[in-house]
Amino acid sequence: MDPYDLLLEHFKKDVKLSSQEKKLITECFTLREFKKNDIILSAEDISSHMRFVVEGCLKSYYLNEDGKEHIVHFGIEGWWINDLYSYFTGTPSTQYIQAIENGKFLQAPKEKLDELFDSSHSIERFFRLKFQNAYVAFIDRTVNSLSKTAEIRYTEFCEKYPEIEQRVPQYALASYLGITPEFLSVLRKRRIK
Repeated sequence: MDPYDLLLEHFKKDVKLSSQEKKLITECFTLREFKKNDIILSAEDISSHMRFVVEGCLKSYYLNEDGKEHIVHFGIEGWWINDLYSYFTGTPSTQYIQAIENGKFLQAPKEKLDELFDSSHSIERFFRLKFQNAYVAFIDRTVNSLSKTAEIRYTEFCEKYPEIEQRVPQYALASYLGITPEFLSVLRKRRIK
């Protein structure tokens, strides 16, 4: 499917768009290709674009003071990936976005999106819904991390996101779940039985 058609289909799930609004959206977004291991956003850079994944898989992560990676989010086809804190505050990011696979995303600069919000209630509503969903997902992830066992978190992740579990390296999934790769291996063996 054409990347812009995929984006417009994504919009249509939540809002009705006029022909003019569709045109404004496609003019606002540009296609960017990436290769495995490319850094899309570095810590200390300001996240000034919204990114919609068209093809491939990306990860968003922090590095602790020891240089250990802590993955907070994955992005696959039809998902958005960004550092929203940096995007909204205009402050340097504290996280990285990196490609796990080759792929493509559509991106739009914040200034242009802000103009679209002013000109279109439907587009503004769409992004408000996306930001609300992102907040709910953040709270859900935080509560799950604090209140559920690693085994339950892993099982629920596999049930909710089977396509991601098959695509990301074991170390990346372990980092996301907050466990070691060795313990993830134990959990996988238990799940297979």
